[in-house]
Amino acid sequence: MNKNIVILGTQWGDEGKGKIVDLLTDNAQYVVRYQGGNNAGHTLFINGKKTILHLIPSGILRKGVMNIISNGVVISLDALLKEINNLIKEDIPVYERLVISSACILVLPYHIAMDIAREKMQGKKNAIGTTGKGIGPAYEDKVARRALRISDISDEINFADRLKENLEYYNFQLKNFYNSNTLDYQSILDKILFTIQSLKKIIIDSSILLKNIKNSNIIFEGAQGTFLDIDHGTYPYVTASNTTIGAVFTGSGFAPNDINYILGVVKAYSTRVGFGPFPTELFNKTGEVLLLNGNEFGSTTNRKRRTGWLDLVLIRRAIQINSISSLCITKLDILDSFEEIKICIAYRLLTNGEIIDTFPSDSNILKNIEPIYKIFPGWKQSILGIKDFSKLPKKTRSYIKYIEEFTHTPVDIISIGPDREDTIIIRNPWV
Repeated sequence: MNKNIVILGTQWGDEGKGKIVDLLTDNAQYVVRYQGGNNAGHTLFINGKKTILHLIPSGILRKGVMNIISNGVVISLDALLKEINNLIKEDIPVYERLVISSACILVLPYHIAMDIAREKMQGKKNAIGTTGKGIGPAYEDKVARRALRISDISDEINFADRLKENLEYYNFQLKNFYNSNTLDYQSILDKILFTIQSLKKIIIDSSILLKNIKNSNIIFEGAQGTFLDIDHGTYPYVTASNTTIGAVFTGSGFAPNDINYILGVVKAYSTRVGFGPFPTELFNKTGEVLLLNGNEFGSTTNRKRRTGWLDLVLIRRAIQINSISSLCITKLDILDSFEEIKICIAYRLLTNGEIIDTFPSDSNILKNIEPIYKIFPGWKQSILGIKDFSKLPKKTRSYIKYIEEFTHTPVDIISIGPDREDTIIIRNPWV
């Protein structure tokens, strides 16, 4: 029986989705990226070799797997071509394994300039903490119906006119509101027309392709995580796209009833890049150990990630929003050295002491809560190299079992190291 699997993040991104997509593509024919842009960063380790992907789906390293960038993704042509060329230098035949939707919105230089200018004007206190890649302004143009799509380039005269109109709109703001440098129209147009020549042969109508392959084994790869979702995340400290399950369908044209399994990826502790609420954030030595041992530096911006204990109240909310079938726990090995390990199981309101066991959507409430923890004894030994769940230390298994019991969701996969092979598969999602 063929299966269509969605793999998405249950926290604030950086859960390790790329590795899991790569791992499960051993049985897939297609991998589909359906939202976000090159603000994402998916890191793969194959036989110790590191590959970082931003726009290209994480199945690109697998022979015989076709990778699809579908309509919900916003694309910087420069960033995409650079990524393609870097992979080709590593002897990856990208043009044989990748297709791009003609309906993708273009991320253009004025989007990047506006993104950076806005963050600068907001100052550190009020900034959102974007990657500065222009993703938000590009999605903003999409909603405002002034965005340019890849398909628009085919009509060069109309495209040039619309580009000029948009650039005038942005240059006016950059100059008069943000005291920033304006951008040159002709150089932007020339570069787009030059770059698109290298990509023409892989641009398709991806929704038609997906309709025709629905009976294949397909993985849908999400970027970022549930609580960066523009609707369900910790607003306004969110990304500009939907990162939850609904984005699969709007961002690809695939039918909801053709999805068979939804895998939620959970880091064994919590991290967040940029600003915004983070109930279990640590500001002590423990947080520093998680940062250093987990190598918690953004793969897109190299920014330090904020670190904290696992928050199961947040995870349970993500399971509800996304109708998650099972969980994959990643970076479990990073907890090997701890004497004790904490899991957040509820919150206490600082205003009146009330205990709540659901993740609040109200940002004002999030500012006034503290976590309530359940404490587990650490296993104090390396779990790297273990391939069987029953061979894990008893204390490690207890940690996993508690996650299952609290969330009422099975843990099917456990990642205990960065490499593809450093994985325990308890139940294979393809079976």
